[in-house]
Amino acid sequence: MPNQNIDPIFQLIKSLTPSEKRHFRLFTNRSGSSEDLKFLLLFDAMDQQDTLNEAQVLKQVPSIKKAQLANLKNNLYKHLLSSLRAFHTPQNLDIQLHEQLDYARVLYNKGFYQQSLKMLDKVKVTALEYELPHIALTAIDFEKLIESQYITRSLSGRAESLTQEATAVSAHISQMHQLSNVALRLYGLYLKVGLARNQEDYNSISAFFQENLPEIDMRRAGFYEKLYYHQSHVWYYLMIQDFKNCYRAAQKWVDLFDEYPHMKERRPVLYIKGMHNLLNTLYNILYHSKFVRVLKQLEDYATDPARRSNPNVDTLLFLYIYTNKINGYFLEGKFTEGLQVIPGVLKNLEGFQAQLDPHRMLVFYYKIASLYFGSGDFKKAIEYLNKVIHHQNTSLREDLQCFARILNLIAHYEAGYDDDTLDYQIRTVYHFLGKMDNQQQMQVEIFKFLRSVGNIAPYQLKDAFITLKEKLIAISQNPYERRPFMYLDIISWLESKIENIPVEEIMRRKQGRLK
Repeated sequence: MPNQNIDPIFQLIKSLTPSEKRHFRLFTNRSGSSEDLKFLLLFDAMDQQDTLNEAQVLKQVPSIKKAQLANLKNNLYKHLLSSLRAFHTPQNLDIQLHEQLDYARVLYNKGFYQQSLKMLDKVKVTALEYELPHIALTAIDFEKLIESQYITRSLSGRAESLTQEATAVSAHISQMHQLSNVALRLYGLYLKVGLARNQEDYNSISAFFQENLPEIDMRRAGFYEKLYYHQSHVWYYLMIQDFKNCYRAAQKWVDLFDEYPHMKERRPVLYIKGMHNLLNTLYNILYHSKFVRVLKQLEDYATDPARRSNPNVDTLLFLYIYTNKINGYFLEGKFTEGLQVIPGVLKNLEGFQAQLDPHRMLVFYYKIASLYFGSGDFKKAIEYLNKVIHHQNTSLREDLQCFARILNLIAHYEAGYDDDTLDYQIRTVYHFLGKMDNQQQMQVEIFKFLRSVGNIAPYQLKDAFITLKEKLIAISQNPYERRPFMYLDIISWLESKIENIPVEEIMRRKQGRLK
């Protein structure tokens, strides 16, 4: 029996809004055929279920035979997509323009060449105005086809004009693709390698960036050329850990939408991704006051009644707003206060489960665990760390898996578990670290300390914490060893142990010095 998590038609039906369902029923009822009636009966039966049960569907709709079910589901899926396309056309300019291209083709096939050319010209002008050069080039190519095959008696010089337009638009598209290829490959490299771990990584990343990034004239570049140019710089500076320049590039990404304000509506995903990357870099450079302002700006955008809403945008807004809300509590050292967001996060994680990939779920669990750890609730921290550690696909986010295990070991130590439990945790961390391709000094030093902590006399613990802190501070001075400290603020925890005060107080004190 298909599972609701993998059955496409069931997923699509459960994602529909009441207005989309109403439109589908009207859309399907237009012909009134018996086949359409079966679609509606199947749709209603599946819509009423919380978990897909095909046997129950067949029982509820006896006119549908088991042998027909697979074909009916496939056809229902196509009907739903056609209905959704029609429903969302008024809010999607690219769909409208593609529809007009289809109309131009119909007019052309009927022999109405002037009417077709008139429609194509409107498509071209609108596409260029709203930064859709691929559609504009399709319209231009169609115009060239008509002009080259038929005597339309259009304005003199038309051939030269179309040639120049095609050349100019093609040049923009070519540069767009060059820049988007660089941005995408850099992002893929970031997902694979992460931040530069040594000079060799730095040299390799820098060489790739410099060799592949084309020169760009910002005065003549279009929206997407500028966007991909800024994106490329964000990924590059992030990977080489040049966070100040990463901040500047991310700010330019966001500023671009002020330069082209209509693109916030046309390309909301790119806008909120830019905002998230800006927030991420502000978090990395500890620029708290600006972080708060930008987060408020993103929240205002999310609650703007004029904003166009769809599941994709709503999912990303939840993801980015709550990720950065939690980061804000980390910056301020307000772990206990941050616990108030957890119920909302968990509720939304369940609601957006179909849209969120496992990586993002694990990041949320790690951040929730960190909030509990910072607030002193070590058993709850362990509960959420176990969700990361015991995820069925442990190859996901090896760095996150590593720090989840280290934090879990520290949480067991803080929670006062017996020696046998701690020994087991030490063995599991040791086993995982042994399988890692790239251990860093911070991870090794923490593990060595935690493995030996059971042999340290109570009166010697403070000195041991001080020694470890000094070692880690020295390690953190190496730019290629800073990455682990972004996942785990172990130095603040050590300071809390040395001074015998909550880690929240240490973090608040540090934030006070930054303001």
